[in-house]
Amino acid sequence: MPDYIATIGLEVHVQLKTRTKMFCSCAVEYGAEPNTNVCPVCLGLPGALPVMNDEALRLTALAGLMLGCETPVTCKFDRKNYFYPDMPKNYQISQYDLPLCLGGAVPLHDLAYPKDVQKNIATKDKKIRLTRIHLEEDVAKSFHMESSTGIDYNRAGTPLVEIVSEPDIASAEEAFAYLTVLQQVMIYGGISDADMEKGQLRCDVNVSVRPSTSDKWGTKIELKNLNSISGVRRALLFEIPRQIEALERGEVLQQETRRWDDVRGETTLMRIKESAHDYRYFPDPDLLPVKTAHLIEDAVSRKPELPWEKRARYVSEYAVTEYDAAVLSNDLPTSRYFETAAKGAKKPKSIANWILNDLQSALAGASKSIAECPVAPEALDELVNLIDDGKINSRQGKEVFAEMFTSGKGAAVIVKEKGMEQVSDTGAIEALCDQAIANSAKAVAEYKAGKLAAINAIKGQVMKLSKGQANPALVGEILEKKLAS
Repeated sequence: MPDYIATIGLEVHVQLKTRTKMFCSCAVEYGAEPNTNVCPVCLGLPGALPVMNDEALRLTALAGLMLGCETPVTCKFDRKNYFYPDMPKNYQISQYDLPLCLGGAVPLHDLAYPKDVQKNIATKDKKIRLTRIHLEEDVAKSFHMESSTGIDYNRAGTPLVEIVSEPDIASAEEAFAYLTVLQQVMIYGGISDADMEKGQLRCDVNVSVRPSTSDKWGTKIELKNLNSISGVRRALLFEIPRQIEALERGEVLQQETRRWDDVRGETTLMRIKESAHDYRYFPDPDLLPVKTAHLIEDAVSRKPELPWEKRARYVSEYAVTEYDAAVLSNDLPTSRYFETAAKGAKKPKSIANWILNDLQSALAGASKSIAECPVAPEALDELVNLIDDGKINSRQGKEVFAEMFTSGKGAAVIVKEKGMEQVSDTGAIEALCDQAIANSAKAVAEYKAGKLAAINAIKGQVMKLSKGQANPALVGEILEKKLAS
């Protein structure tokens, strides 16, 4: 059996984070009563005229800037003509030959891939090229019932960007990583909440396979309306072998559209594409072309630190590992929490360790997001500084943290209430060490005979005498000096 190469391109639709629709003043509101956020414009009633949403234009330009796209001097809107119940005008206002953004790329990184393959990624820093990003209006939402279909026009007219990739994606795992990074960029820029459960980010997949000995692309098959990043991966893990097996049986694949059944774990035929659909694009006569200079200027002023830039800064500024930096910057609320906590920290790496281990574990156990965390970042900083200053030890720190998470109290308050603060008074500890040495003749003899581990038994005696409050590092230092004399 010859090896096969998969060729994948994605068309991602992202709802923009605006208060109103693309061409009217109706509210964008998820979960509103059906058909309540509508007007003559978004219902396509005769005589209604569209007015462009300036914020949608600005957010699209920002998305393009963040992804390295070029913005033409002028862009325009076109009518994409088709008949379907979810588009009341029988055309969609979109962009065709002069979109807002051209080119650009989405850079992948190892943590963007599914966790089960992250250690085996050969090309970690691959870039997926973009063809274009264009701005359009969303369609209505159809609800298919047993014997009828209901349509909610609340979504019709919502600002939507379509991000079209080049066919640079070679596997289901790369598609997963591409979508993960793209979603992260949209959230970082405040361009969209990109919540796939709410339909704010949707994806169509174009995939073909060909023998590795052939330079000619295989037959393109489209997978429609995938609504989760993991669902895209699962669909491709089914579809790519399905196409290969069909070719091995001698079948001739035809251009078609398929749907993904997430419950059954398979793609099924929707329709066969005998020819390309003619949308009869033409410039929208009700909308003037847009000069883009002011959009670019606005995008430059709003451009945030990009996720990959943040990772590099964390490594250099906070001396955390590349892995820690990637995890901390992967989620915007987590990165903000870390930076706030690390402001006053003597050792930012300690803050990172607590967030990535104890804090995330506690949040997962309580089914809370970091936005709902009962331990404020400043409070975590206080706890870590108490440990780093030697006022409590790590074991006590975990006990204090558990109570902070439960009660919301500050670390210093809990330490005082529980009488936990470590004794670091040299004179007091020396007295305890003398007492422990006098009571540990056997361990002392073993230590002096070369069995250095025997000092641990004496340390244990000192900690017991101090009720766990002696500074362990200072105890060890004083014992070594006394036993060497």
